[in-house]
Amino acid sequence: MTDAHDTAADSSLRTTGGAPPDDGGSSATEAPIPLLEPREGIPPVVADEAALARVIAAFEAGSGPVAVDAERASGYRYGQRAYLVQLRRAGSGTALIDPVACPDLSALGDALSGVEWVLHAATQDLPCLREIGMVPTRLFDTELAGRLAGFPRVGLGAMVESVLGFVLEKGHSAVDWSTRPLPEPWLRYAALDVELLVDLRDALEKELDRQGKLEWARQEFDAIASAPPPEPRKDPWRRTSGMHKVRRRRQLAVVRELWQARDRIAQRRDVSPGKVLGDAAIVEAALALPADVHALAALNGFGHRVGKRQLEQWQAAVDRAKALSEAQLPQPGQSVTGPPPPRAWADKDPAAAARLSAARAAVSALAERVSMPQENLITPDTVRRVCWEPPAVVDAESVAAALTAHGARQWQVEQVTPVLVEALAAKEA
Repeated sequence: MTDAHDTAADSSLRTTGGAPPDDGGSSATEAPIPLLEPREGIPPVVADEAALARVIAAFEAGSGPVAVDAERASGYRYGQRAYLVQLRRAGSGTALIDPVACPDLSALGDALSGVEWVLHAATQDLPCLREIGMVPTRLFDTELAGRLAGFPRVGLGAMVESVLGFVLEKGHSAVDWSTRPLPEPWLRYAALDVELLVDLRDALEKELDRQGKLEWARQEFDAIASAPPPEPRKDPWRRTSGMHKVRRRRQLAVVRELWQARDRIAQRRDVSPGKVLGDAAIVEAALALPADVHALAALNGFGHRVGKRQLEQWQAAVDRAKALSEAQLPQPGQSVTGPPPPRAWADKDPAAAARLSAARAAVSALAERVSMPQENLITPDTVRRVCWEPPAVVDAESVAAALTAHGARQWQVEQVTPVLVEALAAKEA
């Protein structure tokens, strides 16, 4: 039992039940209660080694799962590093740690090794936590638990309200967390984000167990905890917004040169790339192929607010792209592994298109029966790959082996194999 549950007996703090509401609203019978202050107040920010050592000792001595959250400065700073780490554990209280002042939290991570970490949307925070030495061996993801349990709204605020009957103030989610010192209202918001996370975990565990999905959730959480760091994205410049307008290879080269120049500047200045040069301006320059600085300055995004020196560096990037030989120009599309886009299947392989249509309908019906999003039941990419290259003999064993080979968890294999076998066999007949 968490300390929040202890308080519930003699205060307004209460858990109102964990069943997924049909309309996405609160499942509480009473009006939700605004959660305005952390129970023990706002803790001081840990910003030196002595204070960090005290926190490590306190959290090592605590009991039960530990709630963990991290705040980044997306849209303000380069990269996705953590600028504040929040933790809460029964018997330990809440801690707010400044990872700029204390950049190595591996000792804290070690102290919590073997403890279940409770995070909301774990895959968003794990990369920045890993950078500072915090890597869980066990975790519980309350957002993913909400998806598996069939909640229509799975943001932290919506989940806390519908499951626990409290309203979290979310006004500071998009602020610049690299600001120092951090304002008190931001620190209050950060502390409240972990205040009820373990209580939410406990209620969701009960709901998943009630639905017979608890083992499914555990397999998903284990997969997240054991997943290796993602590989660096190939050709990240291709994700520039508006790229669909850029069709000629020379224009693609301009996008690449401008994107790479912008990225170098943003990294050097430690600012978000979008604050250096917008995606729309990059695409505009690629389409126009300006002949000189004057032509560049006339384009949207390169107007009067851009200094002469900046214009010259952007024009230099354009000129580099224009000077490339044909062999050096990027290809129009990324090389992809696996099946082509589904829209091309009808022309390339009508039988595969028919298999995919039947499989999608079967998976959709199953997802509705078990009350969860299709993408959590089985990834669309896995379904496409099995339908594009089905086993030579379609039966339960071969389809299960194919799903496993594409990374499906055991519970997914057990649930999806029967409907895929039926769909694939029907189209082969």
